[in-house]
Order: sequence, then structure tokens, then C-alpha cells
Amino acid sequence: MSPAAAGHLAMLVFSALVAGSFALGVLAANDITPVALNAARFWIAVVVLGVAALATTGLPRKAAKASWRYIILAGFFMTYFVLMFEGLKTAPAVSASAVFPLTPLLTAGFGWLLLRQVLTGRMALALSVGALGALWVIFRADLAAALRFEIGRGEVIYFWGCVAHAVYTPLVRKLNRGEHPLVFSFGVLLAGAAMLTVWGWADIRATDWAGLRPVVWVTIVYTAIFASAGTFTLLQFAALRLPSSKVMAYTYLTPSWVIVWEVALGGTVPSGLILPGIGLTALALIMLLQD
Repeated sequence: MSPAAAGHLAMLVFSALVAGSFALGVLAANDITPVALNAARFWIAVVVLGVAALATTGLPRKAAKASWRYIILAGFFMTYFVLMFEGLKTAPAVSASAVFPLTPLLTAGFGWLLLRQVLTGRMALALSVGALGALWVIFRADLAAALRFEIGRGEVIYFWGCVAHAVYTPLVRKLNRGEHPLVFSFGVLLAGAAMLTVWGWADIRATDWAGLRPVVWVTIVYTAIFASAGTFTLLQFAALRLPSSKVMAYTYLTPSWVIVWEVALGGTVPSGLILPGIGLTALALIMLLQD
């Protein structure tokens, strides 16, 4: 398998794992503060990735050089996750996940600023088509609401998280100095876990951990292992093999995966009126993946 094909496969898995965060997160978001939840998941992910790294590549001492890189990256990524769960307190899972496909357009802009990655006309068209599809879902296929620009508070909060995510992707490529994705992910997660613990210590102490509903613990464990350790590694693996805009193109699959997750978890099928928006995001993905 070529490096590019491996990067595409990694992002396909990434999109499915990210979707699970929305479907589960909306069930747990109001039971625990976003900072406390993310502190717990980050520390679990640190242990999982640390063990995986020690068992495979090891944790070379040289990876600790210029540790400021991990702090900067962790700042953006933990911001993304905290704002995501804050947004899920009020935003439906499918609607919130539709904000995520706006990330590639933002990523393309930051990719040019940080890496001078040029956006071709066809890619700009594809990103615009995807953004249009995302907006269709965000406004729940309500043209009048779109014209009035009525966006829910949760979606607005999560949008700013997506801005942080868009900065993070090209920064990985800019700041990585040849470290293995497992090692680099471990450094970012460790920095993020420490920062979240300091920032949210009051929330962590105030949380009744023993009294949390089972779905909250399922969400914490899932997001720690699959949507933190897993997606961190997959994203950095792909970011070193694909242009930033193509890496984030797979976010267009997220709303579709969320629908699958919600149906699997016993939820209701969304209104058929949002399907054109889902179709536009899928079209954008196809356009972006063509060479």
C-alpha cells in the first residue's frame, strides 16, 4: 500500500471513530462538565498510547526536545474537545456533526498560512460544495432559518472548536521533526492531560465520579481509547502523508456516520429533508479525493 493510500485508509477509520463521539457525547454531555470529562479521557489515552509506544517504537529521549511543540498542539486540540462537549449540551448530534465538515475549508486557509499549501480551483469548489451541504444540515433544511442565520448556541460554540482543530492539522506537519505518530501523539496527549488537570481541577474535584451514569463512563472510555488515542494517531499518520485539505476532507463523512451511530444506538432516523445536505458533503469528498 502506498503512503497516500495508507493515509486515506487512516482517515476513513478516523471519520467513523469521530462520529461515535457525537452520538455518545450528546448522551453524556449534561452529566459532567466538558473539562472534567476530557481530563479523564486524556489521562486514559495517555496510558494507552504510552503502553503502545513502549511496546513498539519506544519513547526515545530525543522526542522530548522542544517540548513546547506538544504544549502548543495540545492547547488547540483540547480546546476543540472541550468546546465540542460544551456544544453537545444543546446541539443535536447530527446538527453538531454537520459543523465539522466546515473544518476542511478552514484547514485549507491555515494550511496556506502555515505551510503555503496551495488550494486549487477544483479543491476550492469541492470545499465550497461541502460547506454548503454542512450548512443545509446545520439549518435543518429550513431555508427561512438559513436566511435569518438562525444557528443554535451549541453549534456556534462547537464551530469555534472546529477553528482550533483546523489550526491543529497543518501545525502537526509543521512541528513534527520525524517522530513516530505514536510517540508524537503521546507527547501531545500528555501535555493536554496536564493542562486540563490544572485548568479544570475544581471541576474534577466536584464531580461525583462514582455516581456517574454508565453511559458517561462508556463515553469517557470510548473517547479516550478510540476518539483520542486512536484518532490522534490516525490524524497525525495521515497528516504526514496527505495535504492538510485532503486529510480533513474525510470530515465530510462524519454526519453520515453519526446517523448510522444514532440508529445503531436506538435513536430516531433524521428527517429526509437533510439528506440533500448529506449528499453534497459526500460529493465534496469525492471531488477532493480525485487527483
